[in-house]
Amino acid sequence: MGQKDIISKQVFKRILVDVATHIFNLQLDTVELLETEQQRIEDRRADLLARVKDSAGAVFILHIEIQNQNQKDMPDRMLRYLTDIRLCYPDEAVFQYLLYIGKPALSMPGQIQTPQLQYRYTVIDMHTMDYPFFINQNSPDAIIMAVLCDMQDKAAKTIIHEIITKLIALTHDDSQRLREYLSMLEILASNRNINLDIQQEFEMLQVEIERLPSFIMGEEKGMEKGMEKGERKRALMIAKKLIKKNFSVTEIAEITGLEVGELIELEDENPNNG
Repeated sequence: MGQKDIISKQVFKRILVDVATHIFNLQLDTVELLETEQQRIEDRRADLLARVKDSAGAVFILHIEIQNQNQKDMPDRMLRYLTDIRLCYPDEAVFQYLLYIGKPALSMPGQIQTPQLQYRYTVIDMHTMDYPFFINQNSPDAIIMAVLCDMQDKAAKTIIHEIITKLIALTHDDSQRLREYLSMLEILASNRNINLDIQQEFEMLQVEIERLPSFIMGEEKGMEKGMEKGERKRALMIAKKLIKKNFSVTEIAEITGLEVGELIELEDENPNNG
């Protein structure tokens, strides 16, 4: 198992509830992560295993496998996981999902059909999901998944800027939390072979990571001090660049601390926008 696979699975464990809600359409009330190692001659672990309760009160075992490459033997592996899980939890219902997040097109089967056996599980291909659905959520856990979706012929860097902008707005002045989501974003982007340099992306927006709390959220003391040192001029320069990138007035106001009214006037001065 590659290091990227291991790290990606840790990311998905962190955002399990949003994965279940927005990708599998499961409305979960409680989640209890379960041990995934089964005793075999070889070490075989399921990626994510949890006992969950949905909004209707039903309790079941949720098994999720995360794949970033196609493997023809995946149905057999999924079946083996199922038998191991059923032996450990014989009286509980099990629902299995395969989440494909790789760059190549999905080509793995999601079932076994033979005279002796008919077995299937749910396969979700992130390529088929539109990124705006995730971008428009108010949860950072959901928003970072947009990088795995169909980008609708948009440049990856454009999508990444949208994601970062929303993360900035939602994490407010918690710079540590923002860094955690940026790190997860970088890991997920690597599954699509997107070489993402977080620091460089921030520099393109002319925002330094160390100054995010005071600059982005308009923290009164920090913003006043910045304005006294000419930060207003810098904020206007950033705003003009964001206007050219088709960011909304509301998003630009959140990033720069400028008033919406003056941003509308600034937008009118850029007739080539849009």
